[in-house]
Amino acid sequence: MYYTVCEVARRLNLSPHTIRFYGKEGLLDFVDRDQNGNRIFKESDFEKLFIIASLKRSGMTIKQIKAFTVLCDEGDSTIARRLDIIKNQREAVEEQITELQDALDVLKYKTWLYETALEAGTTAVHDHMPPEEMPPHIRKIKDRIRKLTDDMETRYKEAAQNAVQEEKS
Repeated sequence: MYYTVCEVARRLNLSPHTIRFYGKEGLLDFVDRDQNGNRIFKESDFEKLFIIASLKRSGMTIKQIKAFTVLCDEGDSTIARRLDIIKNQREAVEEQITELQDALDVLKYKTWLYETALEAGTTAVHDHMPPEEMPPHIRKIKDRIRKLTDDMETRYKEAAQNAVQEEKS
């Protein structure tokens, strides 16, 4: 059975424009064409296209994805290089997830902070609030925020000290 660009797009939750763009960029050389030159996708094409879309969502550029697909086409002699690419991208995604989790925690903290302030009628309600009066998950987030800002302050001080020492040298 064959599928059209629109059918593939719907099934993979991509836009037809995205699939056509991938084709224009040379990422869909594995896809057959009908007698009119239109792409026709086989069931076996879905996995490759899903992987391409996943790599793109992970932050890889089209150029990087193209290089990866070329290595795939070259066969088993490139397994180690492909593994390195995937491991590096996985690490980058894990870093992004950590950064996003930090951002989400700040938003959770600020939501609690403003909900509490709204109920009290003032943001001053938090000025002298003991940590034990905060919900445990908020206390953990606040502690993490404090640690992150303390770490940043330490790094800035070290950088400033290093700059002064370099000037003296």
